[in-house]
Amino acid sequence: MSEPARRTLVRGGTVVTAAGSAVADVRLADGTIVEIGRLEAGPGEEVVDAAGCYVLPGGVDFHTHIDAVFRGSIRTADDWRTGSAAAAAGGTTTVVDFCRAEDGQPLAEAIGEWRDRVAAQDPWIDYGVHAILVQPDEERLAELDALPGLGVASVKLYLAYPGRMMSDDRALFRTMQRAAELGLLVLVHAENGHAIDVLVEEALAAGHVEPEWHGHTRPPLTEAEAVSRATVLARIAGAELYVVHLSSLRALEEVRRAAADGAGVHAETCSHYLVLDESMLAGAPREEAARYVCSPPTRSKDDQAGLWRALGDGGIEVLASDHCPFALRGEKIVEGDFTHIMNGLPGVEQRLMIGYSGVARGAYSIERFVDITSTTPARLAGLYPRKGGIAIGSDADLVILDPAGRTRFSAETHHSAVDYLPYEGIEVDGAIRDVFAGGRRVLRDGELQPAARGGRFLARSTIAPTASRGRRLSEPHPPEPHVLEQRRGATS
Repeated sequence: MSEPARRTLVRGGTVVTAAGSAVADVRLADGTIVEIGRLEAGPGEEVVDAAGCYVLPGGVDFHTHIDAVFRGSIRTADDWRTGSAAAAAGGTTTVVDFCRAEDGQPLAEAIGEWRDRVAAQDPWIDYGVHAILVQPDEERLAELDALPGLGVASVKLYLAYPGRMMSDDRALFRTMQRAAELGLLVLVHAENGHAIDVLVEEALAAGHVEPEWHGHTRPPLTEAEAVSRATVLARIAGAELYVVHLSSLRALEEVRRAAADGAGVHAETCSHYLVLDESMLAGAPREEAARYVCSPPTRSKDDQAGLWRALGDGGIEVLASDHCPFALRGEKIVEGDFTHIMNGLPGVEQRLMIGYSGVARGAYSIERFVDITSTTPARLAGLYPRKGGIAIGSDADLVILDPAGRTRFSAETHHSAVDYLPYEGIEVDGAIRDVFAGGRRVLRDGELQPAARGGRFLARSTIAPTASRGRRLSEPHPPEPHVLEQRRGATS
């Protein structure tokens, strides 16, 4: 005899999608949204009162580094138990992380091992993976053919970190050509690694060892040049390009120019670039300044204001976290000059509420907020409409956000294992009250529910190899039904 259906009615909230919003009830059954409209509670059904709150699709974070190893032996502070808990507590119900094969290791083997390791840690939420490529040769490029069958729809290359992670222009271009044939999205970390190395050498020779010189040696032009180069090569190859962690107005200009020329280019920025700036490194004691070191570095207040505007007008399509947490003691702060500080910041738990602060301050609408934090990353990930929206048949991933609440960020209350928070003490309007992941109520009245864990690996769809070239996948959106046009669905 089968178990009775697990059913929940989320009642009376303002249901928000990228296409519009309206007061409606949402019925969840066995991990799926089955009805939307004016609904009556069924026998034995749990009813969750969302009156006065927003009901949003679960957040989709397209850029995280959880349980990852850098520089050969330094592991992030979060494994999948703590990193996915932080995501869930912050309203993110899906993340797409990264897998890098060891030298000589087949990609399929590396991805299989990555999946086994993640599953063994029983994550709270669903997850997918990008494949990292480092200076791929023709043998490695031949392995890309297998990625769609493995549920992997994207590859990432670095234009920074020569000798460690960087791919040269030939390797980048050949990857783009193959990706275009297979329908893979190409992600790039866009900074000119060789120019940065020269600037670092000059700074150290002049005796500049303080953390603020991490930023001085990675000026916005090193980012803009790499973005320009990547967009040109993608245009020639006919590939779909995604620029990760865009931080500056100079780089944004290159994205806008390429998009205006018809290139299939997409850009994300990250929550830390919206609230942190270069002044936090300038003249600060080493231990304090090291807390804010990331790559690309935080920029000026003008850059920050420009990123907010671009999120509103569509110049930037995605808000990600680039969650990459290192323990402050022993990993983030180390002896020696600024080059020894680990680059990376935590933020998967704070991303959604930092994004929502844009609604509160009038930078964009609540619908646009849903678009940049959930709908568009789900589309680019090849997960929409299963993820990223509120529609009959979609996964029952919902966030109940109370606009009358208040959220204060602190390492004392966050769920990451990292021992500090670069957003310490920042307060924003609104508070996440409840989170459903696959119909499981993983956050109840602000408290995580360990019994509700149950994240799954997500096999992602690739882009149609030719149909998407030369257009932005997320603009305009395919038709999406208004929430109140979906009054009845299958109610098995």
